[in-house]
Amino acid sequence: MTRLKCTLAYDGTNFSGYQVQPGRRTVQGEVEAALASIHKGEKIRITASGRTDAGVHALGQVFHFDTHLRIPVQNWVKAKSFASG
Repeated sequence: MTRLKCTLAYDGTNFSGYQVQPGRRTVQGEVEAALASIHKGEKIRITASGRTDAGVHALGQVFHFDTHLRIPVQNWVKAKSFASG
């Protein structure tokens, strides 16, 4: 198992904040959905260094997750593009 640290920037205008909330679009929910796609449906939980409220933007939001995949760091963006078709 490998632990990866990620840094994310986002415009929070269309999000109900960072943390997962039932029935709401959140940053954590979108990132975890993308990771599940890359991991062929396996649920991957991310852990962030902090949270934002609804409508708040972020520059340099840090989170980590554990994975069993052996993808070179520079290829993770390509993996997401491939997984989403």
